[in-house]
Amino acid sequence: MTGLLTPARSVGARRRSPRPHRRTRARWHWVLLVVVGLAAGLGGPVVLDARAAAQYPVTASDLAAGRAALDTLAIKGRAPRTGYERDEFGQPWADVDRNGCDTRNDILRRDLVDPVAKPATRECVVLRGTLADPYTGESIAFERGERSSEVQIDHVVALADAWQKGAQRWTDEKRRLFANDPANLLAVDGSANQSKGAGDAATWLPPNTGYRCAYALRQTAVKAAYGLWATQAEHDALTRAIDRCVVAG
Repeated sequence: MTGLLTPARSVGARRRSPRPHRRTRARWHWVLLVVVGLAAGLGGPVVLDARAAAQYPVTASDLAAGRAALDTLAIKGRAPRTGYERDEFGQPWADVDRNGCDTRNDILRRDLVDPVAKPATRECVVLRGTLADPYTGESIAFERGERSSEVQIDHVVALADAWQKGAQRWTDEKRRLFANDPANLLAVDGSANQSKGAGDAATWLPPNTGYRCAYALRQTAVKAAYGLWATQAEHDALTRAIDRCVVAG
């Protein structure tokens, strides 16, 4: 599965690597936590530790948990987008875990290799670091400033997609938590994020085919935990991606 790439040597550099190295210090525990929480009947937002790593090899138990989560997704048509505004999910990048840092910087600190924070900001404001982008397989040197948009924070289950598949019925607080849940957030290549837009698995999958298994499992687990539904085409696309998963040895 996709893991961390060798860091770029200079700020602003971009280098494609066909076989990124795995991050070995963590695994897919977030998937198991989401599914276990759902099975326990929690049925509500699952805001996970923002320090948890974003990329993991997939084990047989992870795959089984993902398939179980997929089986729980209701299949319905897409509701109208009427009434959707980004503000329906609260102010962007709130500090929902009350650690003193906004969610965007939490995710940058989690997902970048060797992140450097601005002094006197509780190590909150990330100035630079290197992203092993899961969506493209590229290594991107991030620097806060004019080129910040080269690395963006993606909602794996897009907010507009969630709105059309159940979120418009939620409370304001549940939508705010969803928009800031680290389980649903990844630092990614900005252009790939823009290409995805509000697409679901039926209309967009990462161009880095080696990450599609992890991406499908993450989408499925988040949707199951929050009680969102899927269209038939989306469910079929998730099923295909999960069926092609290669289990780590």
